[in-house]
Amino acid sequence: MRRVLALAALVLAIGSVVAFTGAAAYAGGNGAQTFTQTFKNQTDPPFVDFVPCRDFQASITLTYNGVLHYIVNKAGDFWATGTMTGTVTAVPLDASNPSFTGRFTTWFGESDNNQNFVDHSTFTLHLTGSDGSTIKAHETVHLSSSASGLTVGFDKFRCG
Repeated sequence: MRRVLALAALVLAIGSVVAFTGAAAYAGGNGAQTFTQTFKNQTDPPFVDFVPCRDFQASITLTYNGVLHYIVNKAGDFWATGTMTGTVTAVPLDASNPSFTGRFTTWFGESDNNQNFVDHSTFTLHLTGSDGSTIKAHETVHLSSSASGLTVGFDKFRCG
Protein backbone atom coordinates (compact mmCIF):
# COMPACT_ATOMS: atom_id res chain seq x y z
CA MET A 1 0.00 0.00 0.00
CA ARG A 2 2.86 2.41 0.76
CA ARG A 3 4.18 1.95 -2.79
CA VAL A 4 0.78 2.92 -4.14
CA LEU A 5 0.60 5.97 -1.88
CA ALA A 6 4.06 6.99 -3.04
CA LEU A 7 2.96 6.51 -6.64
CA ALA A 8 -0.18 8.56 -6.02
CA ALA A 9 1.94 11.35 -4.55
CA LEU A 10 4.27 11.17 -7.55
CA VAL A 11 1.37 11.33 -10.02
CA LEU A 12 -0.05 14.34 -8.19
CA ALA A 13 3.40 15.93 -8.12
CA ILE A 14 3.94 15.44 -11.84
CA GLY A 15 0.51 16.84 -12.63
CA SER A 16 1.20 19.80 -10.40
CA VAL A 17 4.57 20.48 -12.01
CA VAL A 18 2.90 20.48 -15.42
CA ALA A 19 0.28 22.90 -14.10
CA PHE A 20 3.08 24.90 -12.47
CA THR A 21 4.37 26.10 -15.83
CA GLY A 22 1.13 27.92 -16.53
CA ALA A 23 0.24 29.06 -13.03
CA ALA A 24 3.58 30.16 -11.57
CA ALA A 25 3.84 33.26 -9.41
CA TYR A 26 7.04 35.21 -8.86
CA ALA A 27 8.09 35.26 -5.21
CA GLY A 28 9.75 38.32 -3.73
CA GLY A 29 10.90 39.64 -7.12
CA ASN A 30 13.94 37.32 -7.14
CA GLY A 31 12.79 35.22 -10.07
CA ALA A 32 11.67 32.29 -7.93
CA GLN A 33 8.45 30.67 -9.04
CA THR A 34 6.04 29.05 -6.62
CA PHE A 35 3.01 26.86 -7.03
CA THR A 36 0.64 25.49 -4.40
CA GLN A 37 -2.20 23.05 -4.99
CA THR A 38 -4.71 21.94 -2.38
CA PHE A 39 -7.28 19.21 -2.70
CA LYS A 40 -10.18 18.19 -0.46
CA ASN A 41 -12.19 14.98 -0.24
CA GLN A 42 -10.23 13.40 -3.08
CA THR A 43 -11.17 9.73 -3.58
CA ASP A 44 -8.99 7.56 -5.78
CA PRO A 45 -10.32 4.47 -7.56
CA PRO A 46 -9.90 1.33 -5.43
CA PHE A 47 -6.66 -0.61 -5.94
CA VAL A 48 -5.44 -4.02 -4.78
CA ASP A 49 -2.39 -4.33 -2.54
CA PHE A 50 -1.24 -6.17 0.57
CA VAL A 51 -2.62 -4.90 3.86
CA PRO A 52 0.38 -3.49 5.76
CA CYS A 53 1.58 -5.71 8.61
CA ARG A 54 -0.66 -8.55 7.38
CA ASP A 55 -0.21 -11.35 4.86
CA PHE A 56 -3.25 -10.88 2.60
CA GLN A 57 -4.46 -8.63 -0.19
CA ALA A 58 -7.41 -6.26 -0.12
CA SER A 59 -9.23 -3.78 -2.29
CA ILE A 60 -8.16 -0.45 -0.81
CA THR A 61 -9.97 2.88 -1.09
CA LEU A 62 -8.44 6.19 0.03
CA THR A 63 -10.24 9.49 0.61
CA TYR A 64 -7.97 12.37 1.59
CA ASN A 65 -7.17 16.06 1.81
CA GLY A 66 -3.78 17.43 0.90
CA VAL A 67 -1.51 20.20 -0.22
CA LEU A 68 1.46 20.28 -2.60
CA HIS A 69 3.90 23.19 -2.72
CA TYR A 70 6.77 23.84 -5.16
CA ILE A 71 9.46 26.51 -5.48
CA VAL A 72 12.01 26.88 -8.29
CA ASN A 73 14.56 29.72 -8.31
CA LYS A 74 16.45 31.33 -11.21
CA ALA A 75 19.37 28.89 -10.73
CA GLY A 76 17.01 25.95 -11.18
CA ASP A 77 17.18 24.91 -7.52
CA PHE A 78 13.98 23.11 -6.59
CA TRP A 79 12.03 22.57 -3.38
CA ALA A 80 8.85 20.55 -3.07
CA THR A 81 6.73 19.35 -0.20
CA GLY A 82 3.38 17.62 0.08
CA THR A 83 1.08 16.25 2.74
CA MET A 84 -1.96 14.01 2.43
CA THR A 85 -4.17 12.80 5.26
CA GLY A 86 -7.40 10.89 5.14
CA THR A 87 -9.31 7.66 5.57
CA VAL A 88 -8.60 4.12 4.41
CA THR A 89 -10.97 1.23 3.79
CA ALA A 90 -9.46 -2.20 3.05
CA VAL A 91 -11.82 -5.00 2.00
CA PRO A 92 -10.02 -8.37 1.83
CA LEU A 93 -10.09 -10.37 -1.38
CA ASP A 94 -10.47 -13.49 0.79
CA ALA A 95 -13.57 -12.97 2.98
CA SER A 96 -12.05 -15.12 5.75
CA ASN A 97 -9.75 -12.17 6.58
CA PRO A 98 -10.93 -9.07 8.45
CA SER A 99 -11.68 -5.79 6.71
CA PHE A 100 -9.95 -2.66 8.04
CA THR A 101 -10.84 1.02 8.31
CA GLY A 102 -8.85 3.90 9.70
CA ARG A 103 -6.65 6.90 8.95
CA PHE A 104 -3.36 7.61 7.22
CA THR A 105 -1.02 10.56 6.84
CA THR A 106 1.87 10.84 4.41
CA TRP A 107 4.39 13.63 3.82
CA PHE A 108 7.26 14.14 1.40
CA GLY A 109 9.90 16.81 0.98
CA GLU A 110 12.49 17.27 -1.73
CA SER A 111 15.32 19.74 -2.27
CA ASP A 112 17.56 19.69 -5.34
CA ASN A 113 20.30 21.90 -6.74
CA ASN A 114 23.13 21.39 -9.24
CA GLN A 115 25.32 19.59 -6.66
CA ASN A 116 23.08 18.04 -4.01
CA PHE A 117 19.69 16.52 -3.50
CA VAL A 118 17.69 15.24 -0.57
CA ASP A 119 14.36 13.42 -0.51
CA HIS A 120 12.42 12.54 2.63
CA SER A 121 9.04 10.97 3.24
CA THR A 122 6.99 9.62 6.10
CA PHE A 123 3.88 7.46 6.20
CA THR A 124 1.71 6.70 9.26
CA LEU A 125 -1.27 4.35 9.35
CA HIS A 126 -3.79 3.46 12.09
CA LEU A 127 -6.42 0.83 11.20
CA THR A 128 -9.04 -1.16 13.11
CA GLY A 129 -10.17 -4.55 11.84
CA SER A 130 -13.69 -5.94 11.71
CA ASP A 131 -12.41 -8.58 14.16
CA GLY A 132 -11.22 -5.90 16.65
CA SER A 133 -7.54 -6.20 15.70
CA THR A 134 -5.47 -3.08 15.06
CA ILE A 135 -2.68 -2.11 12.70
CA LYS A 136 -0.25 0.68 13.47
CA ALA A 137 2.46 1.24 10.90
CA HIS A 138 5.07 3.91 10.27
CA GLU A 139 7.60 4.38 7.50
CA THR A 140 10.46 6.87 7.22
CA VAL A 141 12.43 7.18 3.97
CA HIS A 142 15.52 9.30 3.30
CA LEU A 143 17.78 9.60 0.27
CA SER A 144 20.48 12.21 -0.25
CA SER A 145 23.48 12.82 -2.46
CA SER A 146 26.20 15.43 -1.95
CA ALA A 147 28.53 17.22 -4.36
CA SER A 148 31.25 14.70 -3.40
CA GLY A 149 29.07 11.93 -4.78
CA LEU A 150 28.32 10.44 -1.37
CA THR A 151 24.83 8.94 -1.40
CA VAL A 152 22.99 8.02 1.79
CA GLY A 153 19.63 6.33 1.93
CA PHE A 154 17.35 4.27 4.13
CA ASP A 155 13.78 3.02 4.22
CA LYS A 156 12.53 2.05 7.68
CA PHE A 157 9.09 0.45 7.90
CA ARG A 158 7.75 -0.82 11.21
CA CYS A 159 4.54 -2.36 12.44
CA GLY A 160 3.24 -1.95 15.96
